[in-house]
Amino acid sequence: MDAKSKPTCHIIRPSHAYSGKQGLSYFEGIAAETVGAKGICMHLLTIPPGVRAKAHLHEAHETAIYMLSGEAHTWYGEELEHHVVVHAGELFYIPAGVPHLPANLSSTPCTAIIARTDPNEQESVVLLPELDKIVPA
Repeated sequence: MDAKSKPTCHIIRPSHAYSGKQGLSYFEGIAAETVGAKGICMHLLTIPPGVRAKAHLHEAHETAIYMLSGEAHTWYGEELEHHVVVHAGELFYIPAGVPHLPANLSSTPCTAIIARTDPNEQESVVLLPELDKIVPA
């Protein structure tokens, strides 16, 4: 193995944002595209006040969320029949294949660190437009 093909460590400074299929802007982080990750991605997400994502799921990948500040409402389940509020300092787990829709219903931004077992952050995102009407915009 030559020096160019050896894995190495990277520092990522989340300064560039990209638009996710879910309708939110994510700060670029750890992913296959940025550091060559093979089994994980991790990004920073700030949801502005009054903004929500599109209903979606991640086909074969788990999601772990740590809420840094603020709070986010999340509806989840086959018909988005369950609802939780994730507060700053709390962790939230979403199993692979579970439909969900996060929203910031407060008057201040909320920020979270999101880690997923999909190194290609957007590849396993499946939009569920038939569920969007369940949670008012």
